[in-house]
Amino acid sequence: MRLELTRRADYAVRAMLALAADQERLSAATIAARMAIPPGFLPHVMRDLVAAGLVAATPGRTGGYRPARDPGTISVLDVIEAIEGDGRRRTCVLRNAPCGRDGYCAIHRVFSSAQDALLDELDRAMLTDVGPLPIASPIASGPSPRGRPRAR
Repeated sequence: MRLELTRRADYAVRAMLALAADQERLSAATIAARMAIPPGFLPHVMRDLVAAGLVAATPGRTGGYRPARDPGTISVLDVIEAIEGDGRRRTCVLRNAPCGRDGYCAIHRVFSSAQDALLDELDRAMLTDVGPLPIASPIASGPSPRGRPRAR
């Protein structure tokens, strides 16, 4: 079982953490550099965060992004759902098993409860609770695919 964010949601969480930590208007270039986000990808993510009402954008040379409201009121779930939509599983965890209209599969209740617990936890975790995370370039750190440290 995999519990991981899409790359787009990962970048959104990173960007929001940078904005929550600084609370000043930050340029896209600053956010990208601080949080190891590809600069070409960041505007797409920021557009979704602005549309969701989580980020305020100021255009122009001296413009940038800032939280649209107090980061202490923005949950990690708010950020993820701004990018990925509702996190509720729509398909059965067992292939070819009935779930929904024709009845529920044998483990529906267990997975539904686990999903609810995860979403509740993400909803309780405010950006200010998580705090700024130091983000290192994934290329420059960690073991190589063969298990040896990467050269720097």
